[in-house]
Amino acid sequence: MPLAKSLIDEFAQIAGKDSVMTDEADLASYSYDAAVLEPVMPALVVRPKTLESLGRVTRLCNENGLPLTVRGAGTNLSGGVIPARELGVVVLTNALTRIVSINTEDLYAVVEPGVVTAKFAAAAAERGLFYPPDPGSQAVSTLGGNVAENAGGLRGLKYGVTKDYVMGLSFFDVDGQLVKTGGRTVKCVTGYNLAGLLVGSEGTLGVFGEIILKLVPPPAAAKAMMAVFDTMDAASQAVAAIIAAKIVPATLEIMDNFTIRTVEDFSHAGLPTGAQALLLIEVDGHAAMVAEDADKVETICKRQGASSIKVAKDAAERNKVWEARRAALSALARVAPTTVLEDATVPRSQIPAMMRALLDIAAKYSLTIGTFGHAGDGNLHPTILTDKRDHAAWKKVEAAIDEIFYAALKLGGTLSGEHGIGLAKSRWLEKETSRGTILYSKKIKAALDPKSILNPGKIIGA
Repeated sequence: MPLAKSLIDEFAQIAGKDSVMTDEADLASYSYDAAVLEPVMPALVVRPKTLESLGRVTRLCNENGLPLTVRGAGTNLSGGVIPARELGVVVLTNALTRIVSINTEDLYAVVEPGVVTAKFAAAAAERGLFYPPDPGSQAVSTLGGNVAENAGGLRGLKYGVTKDYVMGLSFFDVDGQLVKTGGRTVKCVTGYNLAGLLVGSEGTLGVFGEIILKLVPPPAAAKAMMAVFDTMDAASQAVAAIIAAKIVPATLEIMDNFTIRTVEDFSHAGLPTGAQALLLIEVDGHAAMVAEDADKVETICKRQGASSIKVAKDAAERNKVWEARRAALSALARVAPTTVLEDATVPRSQIPAMMRALLDIAAKYSLTIGTFGHAGDGNLHPTILTDKRDHAAWKKVEAAIDEIFYAALKLGGTLSGEHGIGLAKSRWLEKETSRGTILYSKKIKAALDPKSILNPGKIIGA
């Protein structure tokens, strides 16, 4: 059922006529995200150009009981920005792209939610500062989405994830009231920790305005290396051994043979296609510490059975390998009509057991699963390549996904390290937490959003 013209006109008065979309072709573009879920057509798409109009749009949605889904770049992998089924309104933040300030004295920045992650990191680097969170989608993903999903990335092992850099933020409640939490100081315990509640809330509790992000000095030196292994188990054991030795690399990534071959065919980065597994490792910090840690990592990898270790000779060679790793999903997505990227995460010591479980699941269901991920923090991305149009094959995929999650939980892991719960994983949430957790969360949601207009159905279900 379409929205009344009078209501559409109200949105146009707030955001501008050119910022309101109702054509079916436009609406279809915002009916899905990167998850393998059925699209849902919104009734309206609005693109506010100011924070003031963003707040007014939020209030208008609430006054009329219209489900509101905020969308940045739409790279979400768990159905988090798929609209609600009844009269859903998608609110785009990609016009809110101001980097309000970068403070080089106090090491923070203030940004609007539509700023692209990589562009912000580059702007900070130009001023001699470092923003570490680096999700794989950073070239297009936006900071508002990163905060909403608590995005991670390759550097999460040493530097943490998005929540570790959110010093404060402002957001609009359902009445369009501006709420402020946190601040520009290193220490701030004024009032409830609302920023902690909003980070990772996937748009279900408020609509982000300005975000205050911590910046840090960049590392003085770095060394990258590639360790080649004849078995995935040996590579997994090496990951556990590096962490057990109290070494914390900036990045510690793993790729299986199928992923290696697929990525090399895509990127021509010089990856050894005969390797059963690769570890891509980078240590950074002060030059002397980098040299010492690199030597220790090489020794550990050799002790765990690495057949060869190649150290990048310069920045160009280093960047080529990391660009190849970042292209893993794009490369795998070319292989089959449907790509299912999962996000199972386990304690780092359980990486070997989880890798063995993935191999067993792939064999049991005769599925092609390419596995890569942030092995240093236990965050693996088993990627199933299939064709959803083949109903028999898809049933096997669904069964395999169930087993992947159960295996991760059995090993003390979690359903999602960085992709969020959204629609795709909400039915498993109670298995990781408890019934009480779900009920408590629903009470918070009901108190803050009585009409349930903020991204309804996500995380905790309806």
